[in-house]
Amino acid sequence: MHPSEPSAFITSGDTTIMTTRRGFIQKSIQGAAVATSGGMLWSYLVIQNARAEPLALRPPGALPDADFNALCIKCGRCVVACPYDTLTLAALADRAPLGTPYFEPRQIPCYLCHDIPCKVACPTGALSPALEDVMDSRMGLAIIDTEHCLSWQGLRCEICYRVCPLRDTAIRVETRRRELSKHAMLLPMVLSEGCTGCGICENACPTEIAAIKVLPSELIQGKIGDHFRMGWKQADGATPGLGPGDTWQGQLDSAPAQGQAPGLDYLNEPEY
Repeated sequence: MHPSEPSAFITSGDTTIMTTRRGFIQKSIQGAAVATSGGMLWSYLVIQNARAEPLALRPPGALPDADFNALCIKCGRCVVACPYDTLTLAALADRAPLGTPYFEPRQIPCYLCHDIPCKVACPTGALSPALEDVMDSRMGLAIIDTEHCLSWQGLRCEICYRVCPLRDTAIRVETRRRELSKHAMLLPMVLSEGCTGCGICENACPTEIAAIKVLPSELIQGKIGDHFRMGWKQADGATPGLGPGDTWQGQLDSAPAQGQAPGLDYLNEPEY
């Protein structure tokens, strides 16, 4: 060390540690660089995690995402309670927020335990205690890629239909005439009102990449809109059920004012 360079000596037992101003500056710069790199990496993972969140499939009875993330304490009790090892806690860069439970049906689906042990184990209500029948759970919604589905391409498969625990309620098979032969095509159709999103169909699909996938329903389903009236559906409330020869005597619903209905009804514009 140069005589003019300031120094400090710290003695601990038989060890003498010499620190210099130059060494201190070097260590500070190195520490700042490491902290900056770590911060950038963490920011990247957080952004990636946030973008992947809509794809996460939650356990049965999970509340909507905002409420679920607020109540879930990431304790992992639901993961431990699952007898099939379906659930896992999200790690960095997974498709769910860090530490929250989710599952990937292609690996292990939800087998719809009747006693719903994951819900029972949840201490905060993030998995709703109000869920009594696991068949009423809505973890997601199955959707079929008809361009790669074997049945839709004319081959016999229907595995998704045969493994479904709610056959003819969550998925049914429809027949369609084959163009090249007299044999019928058996086409699987998902029924959104009955699908639990368990993913057993996705897990069993024999294609290299599953032609039927389970995704959160809000990513798949649209909404018709309350301003549309479908008189043939009694549940719609537009018209009551009428018997043969009956005539509707009530007052018709008034149409929404121009500009009040969502979307653009261009036929009502003045130039038309």
